[in-house]
Amino acid sequence: MMPLNDSSFPSTFFLTGIPGLAFAHIWISLPFFSMFFMAVTGNCILLFLIFTDRNLHQPMFFFLSVLSSVDLVLSLSTLPKMLTIFWFDATAINFHACLVQMFFIHAFSAMESGVLVAMALDRYVAICNPLRYSSILTPVVIAQIGGLVMLRGIGLTVSFPSLARRLPYCGSHVIAYTYCEHMAVVKLACGNTTIDNINAFVVALFLGIGDVAFIAYSYGRILQTVLNFPSHEARAKAGSTCTAHVVVILFFYMPGFLSVIMQRFGPPTASAVKVIFANLYLLFPPALNPIIYGVKTKQIRERLLVILNPKQINPT
Repeated sequence: MMPLNDSSFPSTFFLTGIPGLAFAHIWISLPFFSMFFMAVTGNCILLFLIFTDRNLHQPMFFFLSVLSSVDLVLSLSTLPKMLTIFWFDATAINFHACLVQMFFIHAFSAMESGVLVAMALDRYVAICNPLRYSSILTPVVIAQIGGLVMLRGIGLTVSFPSLARRLPYCGSHVIAYTYCEHMAVVKLACGNTTIDNINAFVVALFLGIGDVAFIAYSYGRILQTVLNFPSHEARAKAGSTCTAHVVVILFFYMPGFLSVIMQRFGPPTASAVKVIFANLYLLFPPALNPIIYGVKTKQIRERLLVILNPKQINPT
């Protein structure tokens, strides 16, 4: 690696926002701000409901609370800077702040994928081994899974800013993104980025293929078990407990896969489209997850209705 010096070690990077659409940044900011508001408000409400209702102190809701916490961090790591770009044209970002943002975005995206895997495991045990559910998913096991999800997310992605920091940046310091996306930063380096590229590919392969394969296997077994249930009511009840999770999985992985395809195989002139897909990957899940679980999960829906209309429980 080349040593760091004044000419190769930038003090500041510059984020462009949506390339080619600077004239429309104010209008673009409206749906972005709406999703940010939905993400922060929805996830805070979800966390409040889970932590204040002892009936929701179950493995599934513990994982859901971790998911909401991860979504909050993702939103707070990306949206405020995006909005300052759209509203005030504040494109400058300190080099080290850029690396910190890069770490938080990729680490917590990896954690979100890990939480979805853990929730798939929870549904698999609940439906395929219901009599052993409490003995398998004990509080100790749940805490261990939660800790493993966090450590895995950090361990897989801490190399991104570490390796990027050692690269020389002697050319352009303009990042054609709304945030410090790892490969967008690495592409600005004028040194050898082979290790960075291989590392990013391996991590993406492990998370994208490995996690999706485990989730697909879990739901394949769940589907097989549900189809063998004797009554339609039992099949419908079991299916309803998985619906919200399946929808959340689709909203998380589909924009991510489309973003990767656009980055690797899309036309070089469609940079605005690439950035929009990359933003959707970060913005959609935090904004929509609380709504999906609030609508599809009976316990959460009932708890929220009790808070909004307590007279239903304590009539005067």
